[in-house]
Amino acid sequence: APKMFSLGSWLPALPGLAWGWALLDALLQGLVGACAVSVLCSLLRVYLYIQCLNDPERQAEKQALGAQRRVLEPLHVVTLTAVLALVGSRVAALVVLEFSLRAVSTGLSLRKGAQSSQLYLLCQYSLGCGISCGLGFLLEGAPHSTCSLALAAGLAGLLATYARRLARHVCTLYELHSRAGYCGVCILLLASGHRIPRLLRNALAVAFGVADLAAVALINRDFLSAAEAVRFWTPLTICYTLLVIYMHEEPPQSAGGRAAYQTALVRMGGLFILLLTVGRWTDVFHVLVSLLGELWCLLCAGAMLEVCRRQ
Repeated sequence: APKMFSLGSWLPALPGLAWGWALLDALLQGLVGACAVSVLCSLLRVYLYIQCLNDPERQAEKQALGAQRRVLEPLHVVTLTAVLALVGSRVAALVVLEFSLRAVSTGLSLRKGAQSSQLYLLCQYSLGCGISCGLGFLLEGAPHSTCSLALAAGLAGLLATYARRLARHVCTLYELHSRAGYCGVCILLLASGHRIPRLLRNALAVAFGVADLAAVALINRDFLSAAEAVRFWTPLTICYTLLVIYMHEEPPQSAGGRAAYQTALVRMGGLFILLLTVGRWTDVFHVLVSLLGELWCLLCAGAMLEVCRRQ
């Protein structure tokens, strides 16, 4: 395939960012990941709103969920697309592996269903990284990879649009329609809205399962020998183990609000120190970009995090 206008010959080089078709592919992968995060947030917003509506003591939380600004949703997708396009596949793979280990550890230590909504919100950026690097790995070397990514981005955008419309419909009219009984969507949510966490859990399990396999393959392809791989994976395993221990020492009631930002800083700080010793300088830059992406996702989900904290 011909290069797009030979952009790389006259545009400045940025750390880990290529021009031409590679840039277009990175943007499309980031867009698919950002749309997946948007669908996750919209469905969680629907579920939490219904839960607050059924509890008379949580009307303030219901109003906070319903007051989500419309301009924030497309801005969230655009910003996250840019961040995911800029982050390299190596750091994205490390973020995916770190969250997968933390999610498995959390699921084993907590009783069934405990703080599941909280964990879904904390996985936003990791999900975007997983979708992005998974697509990059699966379509690597494909003859029509750009066309495939464009089709995937179109379908993901359609799903994200309908999920946002569903969330707006529920936050505006669900209370009226669930009583009147003449809206098919609201009647369906009234009967089976409690199954949304199970749907999200199954979808995320598949997404992170594929992303973990892609992440390991993407990281291992950079090593020329087994000894070099051991020198990288050994400190990485120690770092992730210490992070998991730190997460378990956090009190459950402090999972939301300021503690979520503190946890993100500790996680990215540990990855930053690790890559200073065994990584490349572009990896260090990508970790800083990842920190911005993580904080942005937490900021956009602030109202839902507060609802989960009070549950």
